[in-house]
Amino acid sequence: MSRSTGFRRLGALRLEGPLLGRRSLCRNEQTTLGQRPRIGVVKNRLIAALPPKIQERILERSETVALEFGVILCEPEQPIEHVFFPTRGFISLVAVVGKHPPLEMGLIGSEGMLGVTLALGVSAAPLRGVVQGPGEALRMSTTAFRVELARSVPLTRSSHRYLYVLMAQLTQTAACTRFHEVDKRLVRWLLMTHDRAEGDQFHLTHQFLADMLGVQRSAVTIAAGLLQKRKLIRYTRGEIHILDRRGLEASSCECYTAVRQDYASSMVRASPPLATTNSRQSADMAGASGTTSP
Repeated sequence: MSRSTGFRRLGALRLEGPLLGRRSLCRNEQTTLGQRPRIGVVKNRLIAALPPKIQERILERSETVALEFGVILCEPEQPIEHVFFPTRGFISLVAVVGKHPPLEMGLIGSEGMLGVTLALGVSAAPLRGVVQGPGEALRMSTTAFRVELARSVPLTRSSHRYLYVLMAQLTQTAACTRFHEVDKRLVRWLLMTHDRAEGDQFHLTHQFLADMLGVQRSAVTIAAGLLQKRKLIRYTRGEIHILDRRGLEASSCECYTAVRQDYASSMVRASPPLATTNSRQSADMAGASGTTSP
């Protein structure tokens, strides 16, 4: 992607900025990555919490695909063709309102899935789903997912619980956007991203953060500068390094903790611990901080 223009091409796909886009790329053109994961080593927590037989059926009906930055996976009011269970990376849920710039409402990482509204019998996507953190996911057709929902009470129950978590996250994000200052919202978003990243460094430009938060770029520049002065982060040419996680948590608004607690009370107690390379992705957090962490 050109840093000067913000354009990116993936086959026939062209994006204008991280949240904008026009997709003509067929979803079936996503890169598949070989063998399916084995039971017991699935890095998606929603699947890992299911009984082994149900895990096996889901894995048999799924394929591992690459999540490439900027690829749009679903659009509002369009039929959901596949569900995605991220194992690495994360997906943003973005609201698109008329001619206004898109606004991020949630994040989905290895704690959840994209397309969970199918569990309510709703076949159209409510929000745009766009890859913001590259990685991998298990992709399952809508038809196969519906079949499994019909025969699996545990999957239906887990899907409904995750729907509650997602609703709580979307509601908290809307309230946070309305009532809290940019610096608090920026800290919350950095924490949510950190929960899903595989390390303490990730790439986020000022313009990208401004688009995510729905503010002017100058506001992000000022807020990020204050965090740097406090030595909570280091920010150079779009590369963010988290220096003081505890300091960021202390600086965040209550919205981060609220959604994290919603996930813990609804999902974690029913889930087995999942070993990952990121110590932050432990069961008591389950990556559910912020907009999903949808």
